[in-house]
Amino acid sequence: MSAPPSDKGQSITSRDELVQFIEEGCKPEADWRIGTEHEKFVYTVDDCRPVTYFGEKGIAEIFKRMERFGWQPIMEGDNAIAMTDGSASISLEPGGQFELSGAPLKDVFETCDEVQTHLAQCREVTEPMGVHMMGLGLNPKWRHEDIPMMPKGRYKIMTAYMPKVGTMGLDMMYRTCTAQVNLDFGSEADMVKKFRVSLALQPVATALFANSPFKDGKPNGFLSYRSHIWTDTDNDRCGILPFVFEEGMGYERYVDYILDVPMYFVYRDGQYLDASGKSFRDFLEGKLDILPGELPTTSDWSDHLSTAFPEVRLKRFLEMRGADGGPWKGLCALPALWVGLLYDSEALDQAWHLIKDWTHEDHESLRRDVPVKALHTNFQGRALKDLALQVVEIAEGGLKRRNRTNGAGQDESHFLEVLRARAENGLSPADYLLEDFEKRWHGEINSVFVDCAY
Repeated sequence: MSAPPSDKGQSITSRDELVQFIEEGCKPEADWRIGTEHEKFVYTVDDCRPVTYFGEKGIAEIFKRMERFGWQPIMEGDNAIAMTDGSASISLEPGGQFELSGAPLKDVFETCDEVQTHLAQCREVTEPMGVHMMGLGLNPKWRHEDIPMMPKGRYKIMTAYMPKVGTMGLDMMYRTCTAQVNLDFGSEADMVKKFRVSLALQPVATALFANSPFKDGKPNGFLSYRSHIWTDTDNDRCGILPFVFEEGMGYERYVDYILDVPMYFVYRDGQYLDASGKSFRDFLEGKLDILPGELPTTSDWSDHLSTAFPEVRLKRFLEMRGADGGPWKGLCALPALWVGLLYDSEALDQAWHLIKDWTHEDHESLRRDVPVKALHTNFQGRALKDLALQVVEIAEGGLKRRNRTNGAGQDESHFLEVLRARAENGLSPADYLLEDFEKRWHGEINSVFVDCAY
């Protein structure tokens, strides 16, 4: 999640200004960029426990040591709760998950180099401390009660609110890690088409990147338990968003949806004010009871946009949110998949043709079944792995037509080789972890902290 805003922004007086705020994200194709975000669990090597914020092996010490690479701390009170380096940032999830929010970059080669550099920096800092990081969709051993909360005001508010609206919200906050890709759009029509395609195909990405088969030290019956958690986190702000596929979808329709998402907080004078369950519509009319007579700012609206959690989220760009955290190669393959599908017009047309006749029941069945079975899911009478292979091939074509190459003459499509192999085999990372748990680890869950460390 984002760091506290550095600027309140301008006051907002009307719904039209909320729409305009999103619309201003439109960019010409030449300016389209790729932003990659990924979260990592941080744990002590000797006992595989989640790190605290304070202490010689804590997050605060990691932040301090990251300054050697040029990262600058962002403070909340007396505590560094994020770091920034140009247009990239590092932030903390509630349970200390360490997140890189990458800079907007021109191609997958650049974003993959960024990931590699970041992980190398993390290893250099943490290994002398006896701390490691790993990519997995769900903490495989520790309950959320066992995980220290990071000292960020918004998390205290969310921790109190989540049990009121779902059964798994605290698991989402404290026990999950995801990888995410942020992509641009050129017009309202382009946004709508990309939104529809990516939202429909998000379960395919979930299946290809499924990597959360353990809970409380043993198999949990799912291949992507992280994805399952979102089915009962907070249905006011999660889910499939059927209106995206309906006539009339556009900026205004999405704004109306966000206005109906209950608020979490308002940030004022270095403090998070508890606005949980309150209405942004009231705020827009100066009727928010915790700030009577005060109107929201663009910063408040940006914050509120970040508190909706559909599988694809619209801000001034589109966020692809369906993948579990995972191994290094996946962190390069994920942006390659979505760039190949959405940044080439022919690929986007092919993907749209693939999903345009899907029904609401089709979307619901994928959301229900993919967390359990991943690529083994049966969809429309065939194995999902076959659909996944078709999607990967469309993305490969899109990347080849983009024709962005490295010094060795490779185009971006080579990053999809790992996904092609998963689709052809019908096996996600979770399938391999379960096999290791039974055969190599002999039921000892601590082995995952060794084998999955970055």
